[in-house]
This record gives sequence, structure tokens and C-alpha cells, in this order.
Amino acid sequence: MIVIIGGGICGLGIGWRLAKAGRDVTIVDRGEAAMAATWAAAGMLAPQAEAEHAEEALLPLAMESCRMWQTFSDELRRCSGIDVDYRTEGTLVVALDRDDFEMLEHRFTYLRDLGLNLEWLSGDEARQKEPYLSRGVSGALFSPEDHQVDNRLVGSALKACYIEAGGHLRENTSVDEILTNSGRVTGVRVGDQEIKAEVVVVAAGAWSRNIAGLPPEASPPVRPLKGQMAAIQMPEAAPILQHVLWGPGNSIVPSIYLAPKSDGRLIIGATVEEMGFDTSLTAGGMLEILRSAWEVLPGIYDLPLVESWAGLRPASRDDAPILGPTEMDGLVMATGHHRNGILLAPITADTVSDYILTGNVADIMRPFMLNRFCKSPTAAGHHAMIYQESVPVKV
Repeated sequence: MIVIIGGGICGLGIGWRLAKAGRDVTIVDRGEAAMAATWAAAGMLAPQAEAEHAEEALLPLAMESCRMWQTFSDELRRCSGIDVDYRTEGTLVVALDRDDFEMLEHRFTYLRDLGLNLEWLSGDEARQKEPYLSRGVSGALFSPEDHQVDNRLVGSALKACYIEAGGHLRENTSVDEILTNSGRVTGVRVGDQEIKAEVVVVAAGAWSRNIAGLPPEASPPVRPLKGQMAAIQMPEAAPILQHVLWGPGNSIVPSIYLAPKSDGRLIIGATVEEMGFDTSLTAGGMLEILRSAWEVLPGIYDLPLVESWAGLRPASRDDAPILGPTEMDGLVMATGHHRNGILLAPITADTVSDYILTGNVADIMRPFMLNRFCKSPTAAGHHAMIYQESVPVKV
């Protein structure tokens, strides 16, 4: 038996791969599957536009997963009958004032030095691609290889595919404790029931660190990072935006993004707030994201606001995912994806499931194992343990 804690996009993806391979898999989710961070996201697949200084090590993983998405979306459609709205128009990052322009020029140089495929556009050239952009847009980056999907459709498709493959799903059920004995996982406790398992995968997103039963050195350093978002309805036959659009923000919204979906919804986000597990909406949060969006795309002013929500990004200590084996035999991580959970879903599903099935730790996954936080007393923070390579999982 393999138990996966968390039925988001990564837990479902791993479970689907394992169930297709004939393994006995149960996913346990504290709510409804694919209805937490997966549901709250915007669906952007933007490893190039979102590349940041000091995150260069994440880029190969993100780029490879982005390349996998076309095949992944096709596979989901064949299995579930659901078209997940995989769109390839590309992504625009725009500047408004002189400071924005100079920062964007610097960013363009940095990204091109990384070998990424980007184009520099004047303000007029950007408006040729998107006529409704603000007249104040003075320059833009165009990333043709940064795409998007409808993350809510992906969640529905993955859930259907996992169940069709024979996976078991227990929703609205909390795992109260991960059970261990002599340095290895033996199962989980759900209320009064103990579920025996040879492998337990922690894919519980922002809640991953709060599961009882693990010693400190096996507890992933993941915290919730709140993001408030909104959706505006465009005319489906005449949308005012075709590309994913990024623009300048402020201290609450570091960068504004707008992601148009084929049903006419325009997803706008997001705040970045250290608020624990609070998912309440605030007037200030809504004000900041709508104002920042209006500054780059004024045409939203008269369109109906149809939805608003807040989600919790699962942010690790270094903002990169935590994947693969741990020092505890049978305990596997698939958490801490921060803003990249949708983007990294295909490669997470493949590398983590392959490890469970074969014991192979893929080279591309190795830098993102839990042991990177435990190389020294200073890196470990609350402990000084140095992890050893885990032995292959046998199931």
C-alpha cells in the first residue's frame, strides 16, 4: 500500500502514475481533492518570465516540466475527456514608467544571459500583440515558450484519471499522524483507524509541516504564503487579452499578472502575504490587485468582477520544491512548490513515482531533496543532522 497525503495536482499526478503501474494507492485529503492551492492558482506555465536571481538552480527543473506539459495535457484529455485549455500564445512582461523600463531592460539582459528565448518589444510592438494595453506601456519582454492551462480543469481531469486507473480517494479526511517504527514509515493514522503502508508521500502543500508523527529532521520546512486573487469576465467572443500578461506591482503585489482563459475569465493576482492559514479577503488586497491590473489593462474597468478568493502557496525555506526520498525509509516528499505547483506537476509526478517504483533518484530531482536543508548546523536551523542517501523503496 502507498498512501499519499494530499490530493492536489502533485498528489493526484503521483497517484495516477502509480495506479497506472498497478500499485495499490490511497490518497487522503483534508478537504476535496484539487480544491486548495490547485483550484486557487492561475495556471501559468512560465519558467522564463518568472525566473529570478538566486533561483537559477530551479530553472532546469522548471524548463523541463514546461516542455512536458503538451504531452501531459494530451494524456489527460484522452483519459478523462476533459480539455484542460492548454494555451501557447506566450507571455508578455510590460513596463509602465522609466524605472520599470530600466528594470525590465536589466531583467532582459539577465534572462538572455541564461540562454532563454525572449524578445524585446517597444511599447508600440507590445500593443500590436495586445491592442488594449495601456498607452503608458513603454516596453515589454515577450516569452513565446511560456504557456498556460486552466488549472481547475486540470484538477478535475487528474481526479478522474486517478480514479479510472484504480486509485482510492478519501476526501474530507485528515491524517492525524504518520506512523513510524525504528526509522521507517509503517503507515498513517486517520481517526481511530491505522492504515498500513510501505510508502507515505507527503504532498499536503502548505499543511505538510503540520502532520504529527515525524521527527524534526524529517519535517519539511514549508509555510503558507497567502495570495488574494480575482476573476473578471471578458466577452468570450471578443476578449481584451490573449497572452498572459505581467506588469509592475507594489509591496503587496510584487508583480501583477493577468491570465485569460478560453471561457472568457481573466484571472488577476496576486498578493503575497505572510498571514499563516488565513484565507480571508481584504479590501486592501482587492484594491491593490485591481488597481495594478487596471494600470496595464485599462479596459477591465467596465467588465464584471465575477469571483474573488485567496489561496495558500506552499513555500519552502528557499522557495524551491521538496521532492523525493528522505532519511526515513519509506517517507517521500512532494511539497513546497510555492508559486510553481501547476508548472512542476508533470515532472513531480514522473520523478517521484519513478523513485517509488524503481528506487531511482533522477539527477534532475536530486538538488531538491529534503537533505539540502540539513548539510550543516547553520543550514539545518533547528538540528545538525546530515542525511544519508535513502535506499530504494520496495513495494
